[in-house]
Amino acid sequence: MKVLLVEDDLDLGNGVRIALSGQDMEVVWVRRLADALHMLESTPCDLVLLDLGLPDGDGLALLRRLRRDRQTLPVLILTARDALEDRVHGLDSGADDYLIKPFALAELLSRVRALVRRSYGFDGDAIEVRGLVLHEPTRRVSVRGSPIELSRSEYELLGALLKRVGRVITRHVLEEQVLPGQIGSESNVLDVHMSNLRRKIGEGYIRTVRGVGYVIDPVARDKAAGP
Repeated sequence: MKVLLVEDDLDLGNGVRIALSGQDMEVVWVRRLADALHMLESTPCDLVLLDLGLPDGDGLALLRRLRRDRQTLPVLILTARDALEDRVHGLDSGADDYLIKPFALAELLSRVRALVRRSYGFDGDAIEVRGLVLHEPTRRVSVRGSPIELSRSEYELLGALLKRVGRVITRHVLEEQVLPGQIGSESNVLDVHMSNLRRKIGEGYIRTVRGVGYVIDPVARDKAAGP
């Protein structure tokens, strides 16, 4: 799981980074609004921890841009602005949660876990999207109650897509992070695995974003699977 931490305070940022890394989370830490925008455009993330008072602008500008672009990426605001109107304004702007500084790291970790479960559609240890269920402890997959047998690579690809529902994952990320060692120059290994996965789970789940990568939409679309 990758977390984008947007926080300009060195001590707080380092403490949060260490705490999240200790929970096996990959943390990308930036201290400026411009750097956060760049990271969101170039790197898939699962969660944003967002300070509001940044050196080059207000973090709410980043939040509004995410929601204007209809991105469902979970955002947890971390701020010293503790007035009721500030909290209401942050939540109305599209934040999923609002945590006031100073805070206990244990509370932060609890809220992060809750946001991730909610975002991914977790029910206990399962991820479910439109009848497609992946149960991580047993590595079992089913579609509308019918079990599906997947190869290891197909399972890993499906897991990567389900854990970022609604967000496009590039071919490069899937090849480098999900299929390491399988991809050579001019290889079509990813296409073969993706084709087999689609055939097994059925059409309408995995959508191709031409020239970019793949995505599983939280809500069914017409011709969602693509070629």
